[in-house]
Amino acid sequence: MKSSEIRELSTKEVEERIDTEENMLARLKMNHAVSPLDNPNKIPQTRKNIARLKTELRARQSAGQTESKE
Repeated sequence: MKSSEIRELSTKEVEERIDTEENMLARLKMNHAVSPLDNPNKIPQTRKNIARLKTELRARQSAGQTESKE
């Protein structure tokens, strides 16, 4: 998922997507521990997606706080 795609999502959609990605990461890790994944690169990709989503959410929250202070 690209940053431009994330910016198009609403805040609620970003929060839901974070939950979904975190659940997927947990499943990937569990499956990889039991038997090797076909594409183990999905684990770091999923972690990066979570980081991108959380960064965008944090930026929106800090932008909202900045606007309310002024």
